[in-house]
Amino acid sequence: MRCFPVYFCYMAGNTFGQIFRLTSFGESHGPAIGGVIDGCIPGFRLDVDAIQRQLQRRKPGQSALSTARKEEDLLEWLSGIFEGLTLGSPIAFLIRNQDARSSDYEAIKDVFRPSHADYSYVARYGLRDYRGGGRASARETIARVVAGSVAEQILATAGVRIVAWVSQIGPVIMPQNDRFWSREEVDQSIVRCPDLQISSAMEGYLQQLIEEGDTTGGIISCFVSGVPAGWGEPVFDKLHADLGKAMLSINAVKGFSIGSGFSSVSMKGSEHNDLFENKGGRTITSTNHSGGIQGGISNGEVIRFEVAFKPVASIKKSQNTIDEGGNSREISVQGRHDPCVVPRAVPIVEAMAAMVLLDHALRTQTLKLNS
Repeated sequence: MRCFPVYFCYMAGNTFGQIFRLTSFGESHGPAIGGVIDGCIPGFRLDVDAIQRQLQRRKPGQSALSTARKEEDLLEWLSGIFEGLTLGSPIAFLIRNQDARSSDYEAIKDVFRPSHADYSYVARYGLRDYRGGGRASARETIARVVAGSVAEQILATAGVRIVAWVSQIGPVIMPQNDRFWSREEVDQSIVRCPDLQISSAMEGYLQQLIEEGDTTGGIISCFVSGVPAGWGEPVFDKLHADLGKAMLSINAVKGFSIGSGFSSVSMKGSEHNDLFENKGGRTITSTNHSGGIQGGISNGEVIRFEVAFKPVASIKKSQNTIDEGGNSREISVQGRHDPCVVPRAVPIVEAMAAMVLLDHALRTQTLKLNS
Protein backbone atom coordinates (compact mmCIF):
# COMPACT_ATOMS: atom_id res chain seq x y z
CA MET A 1 0.00 0.00 0.00
CA ARG A 2 1.23 3.47 -0.85
CA CYS A 3 1.86 5.58 2.25
CA PHE A 4 0.08 8.90 2.71
CA PRO A 5 0.84 11.40 5.50
CA VAL A 6 -1.73 11.63 8.28
CA TYR A 7 -1.75 14.70 10.51
CA PHE A 8 -3.94 13.85 13.52
CA CYS A 9 -6.89 13.44 11.17
CA TYR A 10 -10.41 12.80 12.33
CA MET A 11 -13.69 12.79 10.44
CA ALA A 12 -15.77 15.84 11.34
CA GLY A 13 -18.73 17.29 9.48
CA ASN A 14 -21.24 14.57 10.40
CA THR A 15 -23.72 16.99 12.00
CA PHE A 16 -26.10 19.28 10.10
CA GLY A 17 -28.16 22.18 11.45
CA GLN A 18 -27.97 24.69 14.30
CA ILE A 19 -31.12 24.12 16.39
CA PHE A 20 -32.77 21.21 14.59
CA ARG A 21 -29.69 19.02 14.19
CA LEU A 22 -28.94 15.65 12.65
CA THR A 23 -25.81 13.61 13.34
CA SER A 24 -25.62 10.58 11.05
CA PHE A 25 -23.46 7.48 11.40
CA GLY A 26 -22.67 4.24 9.60
CA GLU A 27 -21.09 2.90 6.43
CA SER A 28 -22.54 1.30 3.31
CA HIS A 29 -21.48 -2.25 4.25
CA GLY A 30 -21.41 -1.85 8.03
CA PRO A 31 -24.07 -3.27 10.36
CA ALA A 32 -26.39 -0.27 10.09
CA ILE A 33 -26.96 3.33 9.08
CA GLY A 34 -28.43 5.61 11.71
CA GLY A 35 -28.69 9.02 13.22
CA VAL A 36 -29.47 11.20 16.21
CA ILE A 37 -31.89 14.11 15.87
CA ASP A 38 -31.50 16.86 18.45
CA GLY A 39 -33.55 20.02 18.89
CA CYS A 40 -36.90 18.52 17.93
CA ILE A 41 -39.87 20.16 19.63
CA PRO A 42 -41.49 18.08 22.41
CA GLY A 43 -45.03 16.76 22.38
CA PHE A 44 -45.31 16.38 18.62
CA ARG A 45 -47.17 13.29 17.41
CA LEU A 46 -45.12 11.65 14.66
CA ASP A 47 -46.63 9.66 11.83
CA VAL A 48 -43.98 6.93 11.77
CA ASP A 49 -45.68 5.22 8.81
CA ALA A 50 -45.25 8.37 6.71
CA ILE A 51 -41.54 8.42 7.57
CA GLN A 52 -41.26 4.78 6.51
CA ARG A 53 -42.99 5.62 3.20
CA GLN A 54 -40.36 8.25 2.47
CA LEU A 55 -37.68 5.65 3.14
CA GLN A 56 -39.39 3.31 0.68
CA ARG A 57 -39.16 6.03 -1.98
CA ARG A 58 -35.38 6.19 -1.44
CA LYS A 59 -34.60 2.50 -0.97
CA PRO A 60 -32.71 0.44 -3.62
CA GLY A 61 -34.29 -2.19 -5.82
CA GLN A 62 -37.47 -0.26 -6.61
CA SER A 63 -37.50 -1.15 -10.30
CA ALA A 64 -35.46 -2.65 -13.13
CA LEU A 65 -34.02 0.85 -13.63
CA SER A 66 -32.32 1.00 -10.23
CA THR A 67 -29.67 -0.97 -8.35
CA ALA A 68 -30.47 -4.62 -7.68
CA ARG A 69 -29.39 -4.34 -4.04
CA LYS A 70 -32.37 -5.42 -1.92
CA GLU A 71 -32.81 -3.56 1.33
CA GLU A 72 -36.08 -3.25 3.24
CA ASP A 73 -34.74 -0.18 5.07
CA LEU A 74 -37.00 -0.80 8.06
CA LEU A 75 -36.70 1.96 10.64
CA GLU A 76 -35.95 1.20 14.30
CA TRP A 77 -36.51 3.92 16.90
CA LEU A 78 -34.13 3.82 19.87
CA SER A 79 -34.98 6.91 21.92
CA GLY A 80 -36.76 10.25 22.06
CA ILE A 81 -40.30 9.01 21.32
CA PHE A 82 -42.86 7.76 23.86
CA GLU A 83 -46.39 6.69 23.01
CA GLY A 84 -46.01 8.32 19.60
CA LEU A 85 -44.98 11.72 20.96
CA THR A 86 -41.57 13.37 20.74
CA LEU A 87 -40.02 13.91 24.17
CA GLY A 88 -37.74 16.80 23.25
CA SER A 89 -34.76 14.58 24.04
CA PRO A 90 -32.44 13.22 21.32
CA ILE A 91 -34.25 10.96 18.85
CA ALA A 92 -31.97 8.05 17.96
CA PHE A 93 -32.76 5.61 15.17
CA LEU A 94 -31.13 3.07 12.89
CA ILE A 95 -31.73 1.06 9.72
CA ARG A 96 -29.88 -2.23 9.47
CA ASN A 97 -27.95 -3.20 6.33
CA GLN A 98 -29.15 -6.61 5.16
CA ASP A 99 -27.97 -7.15 1.57
CA ALA A 100 -24.39 -5.89 1.43
CA ARG A 101 -22.02 -7.89 -0.79
CA SER A 102 -18.57 -6.79 0.25
CA SER A 103 -17.01 -9.52 -1.89
CA ASP A 104 -17.95 -7.46 -4.96
CA TYR A 105 -15.21 -5.02 -3.96
CA GLU A 106 -12.38 -7.41 -3.04
CA ALA A 107 -10.83 -7.34 -6.53
CA ILE A 108 -10.61 -3.53 -6.53
CA LYS A 109 -9.99 -2.79 -2.85
CA ASP A 110 -6.62 -1.14 -3.58
CA VAL A 111 -7.72 0.57 -6.82
CA PHE A 112 -8.81 4.18 -7.11
CA ARG A 113 -12.17 4.14 -8.92
CA PRO A 114 -12.48 7.12 -11.32
CA SER A 115 -14.56 10.00 -9.93
CA HIS A 116 -15.09 8.23 -6.59
CA ALA A 117 -13.89 9.39 -3.17
CA ASP A 118 -11.31 6.56 -2.97
CA TYR A 119 -8.18 8.64 -3.55
CA SER A 120 -9.38 11.75 -1.71
CA TYR A 121 -10.30 9.72 1.40
CA VAL A 122 -6.88 8.04 1.48
CA ALA A 123 -5.19 11.40 0.94
CA ARG A 124 -7.20 12.88 3.84
CA TYR A 125 -7.28 10.02 6.36
CA GLY A 126 -4.61 7.57 5.25
CA LEU A 127 -7.13 4.75 4.87
CA ARG A 128 -10.66 4.07 3.64
CA ASP A 129 -13.49 1.56 3.80
CA TYR A 130 -13.47 0.20 0.24
CA ARG A 131 -16.70 -1.79 0.69
CA GLY A 132 -19.27 0.13 -1.34
CA GLY A 133 -17.60 3.44 -0.64
CA GLY A 134 -17.99 3.22 3.13
CA ARG A 135 -18.98 6.57 4.60
CA ALA A 136 -18.89 8.19 1.15
CA SER A 137 -21.72 5.95 -0.04
CA ALA A 138 -25.13 7.43 -0.83
CA ARG A 139 -26.52 4.89 1.62
CA GLU A 140 -25.68 7.46 4.31
CA THR A 141 -28.59 9.56 3.02
CA ILE A 142 -31.04 7.20 4.73
CA ALA A 143 -30.47 9.15 7.95
CA ARG A 144 -31.23 12.41 6.16
CA VAL A 145 -34.55 11.10 4.90
CA VAL A 146 -35.61 10.09 8.42
CA ALA A 147 -34.67 13.44 9.98
CA GLY A 148 -36.08 15.37 7.04
CA SER A 149 -39.37 13.49 7.29
CA VAL A 150 -39.64 14.45 10.96
CA ALA A 151 -38.97 18.08 10.03
CA GLU A 152 -41.44 17.94 7.15
CA GLN A 153 -44.25 16.74 9.41
CA ILE A 154 -43.68 19.63 11.80
CA LEU A 155 -43.55 22.11 8.92
CA ALA A 156 -46.74 20.66 7.40
CA THR A 157 -48.60 21.52 10.60
CA ALA A 158 -47.55 25.11 9.94
CA GLY A 159 -48.84 24.94 6.34
CA VAL A 160 -45.51 24.30 4.58
CA ARG A 161 -45.59 21.89 1.63
CA ILE A 162 -42.49 20.46 -0.09
CA VAL A 163 -42.58 18.52 -3.37
CA ALA A 164 -39.63 17.55 -5.60
CA TRP A 165 -39.58 15.73 -8.93
CA VAL A 166 -37.21 14.70 -11.71
CA SER A 167 -37.16 17.31 -14.47
CA GLN A 168 -34.21 15.98 -16.49
CA ILE A 169 -32.37 12.71 -17.04
CA GLY A 170 -29.43 12.93 -19.44
CA PRO A 171 -30.60 14.71 -22.60
CA VAL A 172 -34.31 14.13 -21.84
CA ILE A 173 -35.79 17.34 -20.42
CA MET A 174 -39.23 18.04 -18.99
CA PRO A 175 -40.56 21.45 -20.15
CA GLN A 176 -40.57 24.04 -17.38
CA ASN A 177 -43.85 25.31 -15.95
CA ASP A 178 -45.15 26.79 -12.71
CA ARG A 179 -47.34 23.84 -11.79
CA PHE A 180 -47.01 22.63 -8.22
CA TRP A 181 -47.19 18.87 -8.69
CA SER A 182 -48.48 16.55 -6.00
CA ARG A 183 -46.32 13.78 -4.58
CA GLU A 184 -48.90 11.29 -5.88
CA GLU A 185 -48.45 12.60 -9.43
CA VAL A 186 -44.67 12.39 -9.08
CA ASP A 187 -44.81 8.78 -7.88
CA GLN A 188 -46.94 7.63 -10.83
CA SER A 189 -43.63 7.49 -12.73
CA ILE A 190 -40.89 5.00 -11.80
CA VAL A 191 -38.36 7.74 -12.55
CA ARG A 192 -40.43 10.31 -10.60
CA CYS A 193 -41.10 12.60 -13.54
CA PRO A 194 -44.76 13.75 -13.38
CA ASP A 195 -44.95 14.36 -17.15
CA LEU A 196 -45.69 10.77 -18.14
CA GLN A 197 -44.74 11.25 -21.80
CA ILE A 198 -41.34 12.62 -20.82
CA SER A 199 -41.10 9.92 -18.15
CA SER A 200 -41.45 7.24 -20.82
CA ALA A 201 -38.60 8.78 -22.83
CA MET A 202 -36.44 8.90 -19.69
CA GLU A 203 -37.14 5.24 -18.97
CA GLY A 204 -36.15 4.29 -22.51
CA TYR A 205 -32.90 6.23 -22.24
CA LEU A 206 -31.99 4.58 -18.92
CA GLN A 207 -32.69 1.13 -20.33
CA GLN A 208 -30.33 1.91 -23.18
CA LEU A 209 -27.61 2.95 -20.73
CA ILE A 210 -28.03 -0.24 -18.70
CA GLU A 211 -27.46 -2.29 -21.85
CA GLU A 212 -24.36 -0.22 -22.63
CA GLY A 213 -22.99 -0.52 -19.09
CA ASP A 214 -23.04 3.26 -18.69
CA THR A 215 -24.73 5.90 -16.52
CA THR A 216 -26.04 9.46 -16.67
CA GLY A 217 -26.95 12.45 -14.51
CA GLY A 218 -30.05 14.56 -14.12
CA ILE A 219 -31.87 17.41 -12.43
CA ILE A 220 -34.37 17.45 -9.58
CA SER A 221 -36.70 20.44 -9.28
CA CYS A 222 -38.26 21.36 -5.94
CA PHE A 223 -41.10 23.73 -4.96
CA VAL A 224 -41.91 24.79 -1.39
CA SER A 225 -45.13 26.62 -0.55
CA GLY A 226 -46.44 28.04 2.71
CA VAL A 227 -43.17 29.54 3.97
CA PRO A 228 -44.05 32.96 5.40
CA ALA A 229 -42.00 36.06 4.78
CA GLY A 230 -39.21 36.46 7.31
CA TRP A 231 -37.45 33.09 7.57
CA GLY A 232 -33.69 33.24 7.08
CA GLU A 233 -30.64 35.21 8.14
CA PRO A 234 -28.67 37.92 6.32
CA VAL A 235 -25.04 37.75 5.25
CA PHE A 236 -23.42 34.31 5.84
CA ASP A 237 -26.51 32.32 6.90
CA LYS A 238 -28.77 33.30 4.04
CA LEU A 239 -31.68 30.90 3.61
CA HIS A 240 -30.76 30.10 0.02
CA ALA A 241 -27.08 29.69 0.99
CA ASP A 242 -28.06 27.07 3.56
CA LEU A 243 -30.31 25.37 1.03
CA GLY A 244 -27.39 25.35 -1.39
CA LYS A 245 -25.06 23.83 1.19
CA ALA A 246 -27.66 21.22 2.08
CA MET A 247 -28.16 20.16 -1.53
CA LEU A 248 -24.45 20.20 -2.39
CA SER A 249 -23.81 17.92 0.59
CA ILE A 250 -25.87 15.19 -1.12
CA ASN A 251 -23.76 12.57 -2.90
CA ALA A 252 -23.23 13.24 -6.64
CA VAL A 253 -24.67 16.78 -6.56
CA LYS A 254 -22.70 19.19 -8.76
CA GLY A 255 -24.97 22.20 -8.99
CA PHE A 256 -27.64 24.23 -7.20
CA SER A 257 -29.79 26.93 -8.78
CA ILE A 258 -32.55 28.99 -7.17
CA GLY A 259 -35.22 31.06 -8.90
CA SER A 260 -34.05 32.19 -12.32
CA GLY A 261 -30.59 30.83 -11.52
CA PHE A 262 -28.04 30.94 -14.31
CA SER A 263 -30.62 32.11 -16.84
CA SER A 264 -30.72 35.45 -14.98
CA VAL A 265 -27.34 36.46 -16.43
CA SER A 266 -28.89 37.04 -19.84
CA MET A 267 -31.81 39.09 -18.50
CA LYS A 268 -32.11 42.83 -18.01
CA GLY A 269 -32.87 44.25 -14.59
CA SER A 270 -36.20 45.48 -15.91
CA GLU A 271 -37.02 41.90 -16.90
CA HIS A 272 -35.70 40.19 -13.78
CA ASN A 273 -37.02 42.46 -11.02
CA ASP A 274 -39.94 40.99 -9.05
CA LEU A 275 -42.40 43.88 -8.69
CA PHE A 276 -44.29 44.19 -5.41
CA GLU A 277 -48.09 44.32 -5.27
CA ASN A 278 -50.70 44.58 -2.56
CA LYS A 279 -53.27 41.81 -2.82
CA GLY A 280 -55.96 41.95 -0.18
CA GLY A 281 -53.60 43.51 2.32
CA ARG A 282 -50.89 40.93 1.60
CA THR A 283 -47.56 41.85 -0.03
CA ILE A 284 -46.83 39.66 -3.06
CA THR A 285 -44.60 39.83 -6.14
CA SER A 286 -45.88 39.78 -9.72
CA THR A 287 -43.11 37.36 -10.77
CA ASN A 288 -40.83 35.02 -8.84
CA HIS A 289 -37.38 35.24 -10.41
CA SER A 290 -35.95 35.43 -6.88
CA GLY A 291 -37.24 31.95 -6.09
CA GLY A 292 -39.04 33.03 -2.94
CA ILE A 293 -35.95 34.42 -1.18
CA GLN A 294 -34.54 37.96 -1.25
CA GLY A 295 -31.58 39.16 0.79
CA GLY A 296 -31.28 35.68 2.24
CA ILE A 297 -34.76 35.87 3.80
CA SER A 298 -38.02 34.34 2.53
CA ASN A 299 -40.48 36.79 0.98
CA GLY A 300 -43.61 34.62 1.18
CA GLU A 301 -43.56 33.41 -2.43
CA VAL A 302 -43.00 29.80 -3.51
CA ILE A 303 -39.39 28.76 -2.91
CA ARG A 304 -38.22 27.06 -6.09
CA PHE A 305 -34.84 25.57 -6.87
CA GLU A 306 -33.07 22.93 -8.96
CA VAL A 307 -30.38 20.41 -8.02
CA ALA A 308 -28.02 18.93 -10.62
CA PHE A 309 -26.59 15.41 -10.19
CA LYS A 310 -23.56 14.04 -12.04
CA PRO A 311 -23.55 10.64 -13.79
CA VAL A 312 -23.08 7.67 -11.45
CA ALA A 313 -19.32 7.05 -11.26
CA SER A 314 -19.53 3.22 -11.09
CA ILE A 315 -19.72 1.96 -14.68
CA LYS A 316 -19.10 -1.44 -16.24
CA LYS A 317 -17.17 0.01 -19.17
CA SER A 318 -13.41 -0.50 -18.93
CA GLN A 319 -11.42 2.54 -17.71
CA ASN A 320 -7.79 3.30 -16.93
CA THR A 321 -6.76 4.25 -13.39
CA ILE A 322 -4.03 3.56 -10.80
CA ASP A 323 -3.87 1.62 -7.54
CA GLU A 324 -2.63 2.74 -4.12
CA GLY A 325 0.93 1.81 -5.14
CA GLY A 326 0.77 4.15 -8.14
CA ASN A 327 0.61 1.30 -10.65
CA SER A 328 -1.48 1.60 -13.80
CA ARG A 329 -4.61 -0.55 -13.66
CA GLU A 330 -7.63 -1.22 -15.83
CA ILE A 331 -10.96 -1.28 -14.03
CA SER A 332 -14.52 -2.29 -14.80
CA VAL A 333 -16.77 -1.75 -11.80
CA GLN A 334 -19.10 -4.68 -11.28
CA GLY A 335 -21.68 -5.05 -8.53
CA ARG A 336 -25.07 -3.36 -8.24
CA HIS A 337 -25.40 0.29 -9.18
CA ASP A 338 -28.03 2.73 -10.43
CA PRO A 339 -27.81 3.96 -14.04
CA CYS A 340 -28.98 7.34 -12.67
CA VAL A 341 -29.44 8.42 -9.04
CA VAL A 342 -32.06 11.14 -9.46
CA PRO A 343 -35.26 9.03 -9.17
CA ARG A 344 -34.19 7.77 -5.72
CA ALA A 345 -32.75 11.16 -4.71
CA VAL A 346 -36.12 12.96 -4.83
CA PRO A 347 -36.99 12.24 -1.15
CA ILE A 348 -33.42 13.16 -0.16
CA VAL A 349 -33.81 16.63 -1.71
CA GLU A 350 -37.17 17.04 0.04
CA ALA A 351 -35.63 15.95 3.34
CA MET A 352 -32.69 18.34 3.19
CA ALA A 353 -35.02 21.22 2.28
CA ALA A 354 -37.25 20.39 5.26
CA MET A 355 -34.33 20.32 7.69
CA VAL A 356 -33.04 23.70 6.52
CA LEU A 357 -36.48 25.31 6.67
CA LEU A 358 -37.37 23.97 10.11
CA ASP A 359 -33.98 24.98 11.48
CA HIS A 360 -34.46 28.54 10.21
CA ALA A 361 -38.04 28.66 11.48
CA LEU A 362 -36.83 27.71 14.96
CA ARG A 363 -33.98 30.21 14.75
CA THR A 364 -36.38 33.06 13.94
CA GLN A 365 -38.88 31.77 16.53
CA THR A 366 -41.75 32.34 14.11
CA LEU A 367 -43.00 28.77 13.68
CA LYS A 368 -46.77 28.75 14.23
CA LEU A 369 -48.22 25.26 14.45
CA ASN A 370 -51.89 24.78 13.67
CA SER A 371 -53.85 22.62 16.08
